[in-house]
Amino acid sequence: MNTPIETNLPQAPIRTGRPKQAKPRTYTILIVSWIILVGLGIWGAKAYTDYLQLQIKTDIAAQIENQLAAVQEDYQKQIGDLKQSMSADMTQLQSKIDSVNELLSFTKDSASSKTDNSNQLYTQLADVTKKLDDLKKQLDALQ
Repeated sequence: MNTPIETNLPQAPIRTGRPKQAKPRTYTILIVSWIILVGLGIWGAKAYTDYLQLQIKTDIAAQIENQLAAVQEDYQKQIGDLKQSMSADMTQLQSKIDSVNELLSFTKDSASSKTDNSNQLYTQLADVTKKLDDLKKQLDALQ
């Protein structure tokens, strides 16, 4: 019984200790996957920066609009105050002119001949009238 038994079964190859090398297809899949992931990361970063840029532009536009509205409101208030002040000054000046006119009329009626005082009053009246015209021009320019 010392004879070996022969079988028709195929024998498994004997491994020599070296591992199998990976197929080139595996490396290709890994490289393509890595490239896709990197591309998606770049695309995501670009999309996010575009979104942030749009948000910042919108915020800045809103802030500028609010500031311009405040400046315009302040400007309108100052113009209104100046107009009111000019109107009050013109009213006072008009009352002074009227009083000078009355004084001039009284002086003219009471004097038998023209005196230096009436000439001074006419000169003062002309100066006051000139100043009134200048104030009117400035008020018209402001409007």
